[in-house]
Amino acid sequence: MLFPKTENFSDLYEELADNIERSGLLFMEMLRHYDRADEYVARLSAVENEADSVTHKIYRKLHQTFITPLDREDLYALVNKMDNIVDMIDTCAERMGLYKVGSPDAMLGDLVRVMNEAIVLVKRLIYDMRKRKANHDIILGNCSRIDELETEGDHILRGAMQRLFEQKTDAIELIKWKDIFERIEDAIDTCRDVSSVVEGMILKYG
Repeated sequence: MLFPKTENFSDLYEELADNIERSGLLFMEMLRHYDRADEYVARLSAVENEADSVTHKIYRKLHQTFITPLDREDLYALVNKMDNIVDMIDTCAERMGLYKVGSPDAMLGDLVRVMNEAIVLVKRLIYDMRKRKANHDIILGNCSRIDELETEGDHILRGAMQRLFEQKTDAIELIKWKDIFERIEDAIDTCRDVSSVVEGMILKYG
């Protein structure tokens, strides 16, 4: 098991992983029902608040626990990166509402699909860490797949940027959409960061 049972760490990390998944799915739904964007922005904000609450609980427990089974720095890095994914999605949704952009670009949907695939794997990593020795190979395989998804996200982003610069004649609109695309790509990068922390734990401790 990753954490001491008495401290309930595994439950909290899994709850945070669940929040990440909910956030990604809500954002995808927002793109599909963009006429109700304000409703989804509010729901995403609520999930972000829940994720912050769980994150602070983990921080407090880590601070109060004298001896942790794995490096304290790794555990702090893991919760920080996980919380950042939710923050990035929430911020992107808020920016879309603030910018009053039109219907989402199709390539944004492609990028969000990749993000959600990476998020599903992040959730699996966290759940599989309960029995990390038994799930050793599965965890490392999913870490590799997240790396592949991050590369796929980079390719989609480059194509989207090329199309934006070709099609958007309004410089302000170009800047708005560039910011939105890059924030989703940042979320994918952070999924990769989570997998790197987990991979490091597995390689160090088995």
